[in-house]
Amino acid sequence: MDLKDSGSVVLTAYHSFTASRIHLADESYEPLTATTHSPVSRKAPYRGLARMSSAEAMPPSPPERSVSRDSQDSMDDYWSEMRNIEEDCQGGQEEMIERGSMDEAELEEAWLHEAGLSTLVSGAPTDSPTEALLSTLTRSQAAMVKKRLDNYTQTLRKRNKQPIRHVRDVFSTPDTSPAEHAPAMSTNGQIPPKLPYWTPPKARHSCPTFNPVESSVSECQLEPDILSFEVPYSEGVTAHRKGRDCRDCQKIRKGDRDLPTFQIVKPKQGLTRVYDLSSDDMKKIGCICLIELTTFYDALGIELKRNRFVRGRVRETGIFGVPLNTLLENDQKKFPGSKIPLVFKKLLSKLEQTGLQTEGILRVPGSASRVKHLRQELDTKFYDGSFDWEQVRHNDAAGLLKMFIRELPHPLLTLQHLPAFTAAQKISSPKHQLQALHLLVLLLPEVNRDTLKALLEFLRKVVAFEEKNRMSLWNVSMIVAPNLFTWRGKSSRQEEMQGAAGAAHLVRLLIVHQDLLWTVPCFLISHVRKMNEMAMSKKTPSSEKTKRKLLRRRTTDREKEKSEVTDLREGVIRVQAPLHAKVSMAIQLDGETRARDVIARFDFEDGQGSHTTSRRHKCYLFEVGGNIGERCLDPDTLLLEVYRVNPHCEWLLKSRTT
Repeated sequence: MDLKDSGSVVLTAYHSFTASRIHLADESYEPLTATTHSPVSRKAPYRGLARMSSAEAMPPSPPERSVSRDSQDSMDDYWSEMRNIEEDCQGGQEEMIERGSMDEAELEEAWLHEAGLSTLVSGAPTDSPTEALLSTLTRSQAAMVKKRLDNYTQTLRKRNKQPIRHVRDVFSTPDTSPAEHAPAMSTNGQIPPKLPYWTPPKARHSCPTFNPVESSVSECQLEPDILSFEVPYSEGVTAHRKGRDCRDCQKIRKGDRDLPTFQIVKPKQGLTRVYDLSSDDMKKIGCICLIELTTFYDALGIELKRNRFVRGRVRETGIFGVPLNTLLENDQKKFPGSKIPLVFKKLLSKLEQTGLQTEGILRVPGSASRVKHLRQELDTKFYDGSFDWEQVRHNDAAGLLKMFIRELPHPLLTLQHLPAFTAAQKISSPKHQLQALHLLVLLLPEVNRDTLKALLEFLRKVVAFEEKNRMSLWNVSMIVAPNLFTWRGKSSRQEEMQGAAGAAHLVRLLIVHQDLLWTVPCFLISHVRKMNEMAMSKKTPSSEKTKRKLLRRRTTDREKEKSEVTDLREGVIRVQAPLHAKVSMAIQLDGETRARDVIARFDFEDGQGSHTTSRRHKCYLFEVGGNIGERCLDPDTLLLEVYRVNPHCEWLLKSRTT
């Protein structure tokens, strides 16, 4: 596509944000700041592109502010990177062709399927997971499911097709206000009794007793906002739903140097990372996240659109243009436990070894012919071990890394969720943007999420060496953004380029707040616990013999529970530790007992004996079973709080499997 100077809309100024800071109670969290140093002066090879702008991308700055040299150079980086992508894609065959918008029925059916509610439209027998999921929804989330199912039903009727299950079969009570009246739900085709809805705790809209971190800075510094993991994000934007002004959505002026700061109060049950939960529980998290994200966007007035793509053939061998899942499956045959493709890990390692302190790393491209030659060699020689990594220079590795991301047949941010990532640019509040990105990261498939995390960790290291490599946070974000938000199946159209500032800002948030974004909020874990409890209560025996066995088992379980109740009253748990000298220990809990205290107790016992196995592996405390599959506990977790919400779990001290 030929791009010409518009000649009418001229970029007059652009002012970057300064990174927000997030503080954890009991633990300081200092993200990167966007302080910049003047990068190497250079002319953008495609300077004309820098004049293309739009009101959506970069509104004119106040006339009294001068043009920021660093910001202009960052924009030059963006347009230069876009030109490189254009040239790289010329002559290439597209793997995916945009076909057009999906109709309403296809859209809603795909959404219900991804939300774990496919039985509502498939006609298959109702399963307990679907009922369990529906029973845990908040009123706003339930209203969103009703809306999607109702749209699906109405669209089928327009086609003169009979829906498999009418919306009235699932929602027996009409709702007049989604936020205040929740319909009763069922999935068995009958008008059901009203199911128990989970009512989230009320959000605290203000924290008058909160004191700012240390106010040695200017008096005009804003008081930090509180990010709560206890309340669903969609419940925190009820002001939008009721047509009132939202304090969090007061627009940040483009000329402001600082974004609001945030403070996170650690949950009493401890922080939970995505790798702390079992794969089954993470699948349930994904279903809940999709419903929550859609409810959240709907409250903010943002419409999520999907496009239909005709998928062509994709490569199954080689490196470039091969799906992430295929690459990982091939790698795991040789290296079990691999979480990201080995070639991606190797490219990052090469850059860390030779390029972190190199001026202009990621910005200065390698020779196009040389990178093309190395690409071909990687495709043919990587897996047989004959590829010579010594010949790869740092700028070659940077070019190969970006090429690898761009040539994925499916975008790293996935086809399903890329529109939602893009739509986050329309959110005016940085707090709500962060919440949207949080849900989206949790929605990504595991291999995509792990690969994205590896990339962001590397980019954070690049910015940490800004003094030497002259790559500020904005420089890095501007270069990476077009590689994440475009892919080989879709050309870089002008309207996509106009979102340069918004896309780069999202990348900046991903880099700065990656530790936060890879945690699982408490309200999602509460959903999972209730789903597991509901699913267990719905299990029914299939025969008389099975019923008798189950009856005997329940009798035994009751007797066991009686002894456990005694322990509960006394606040005692029994921790199993097969890798330690003392393999089992009863622990008396109080309100201050934390996971780290139990680990220290076992380590002390090991120090008294000759057992050394535990020294070889770092051990963590897990809660296993009950209303959770498995959860690795944060060292600061208050165990009595976990004991109260999951009294029948087992406590296990072990090393991580991955």
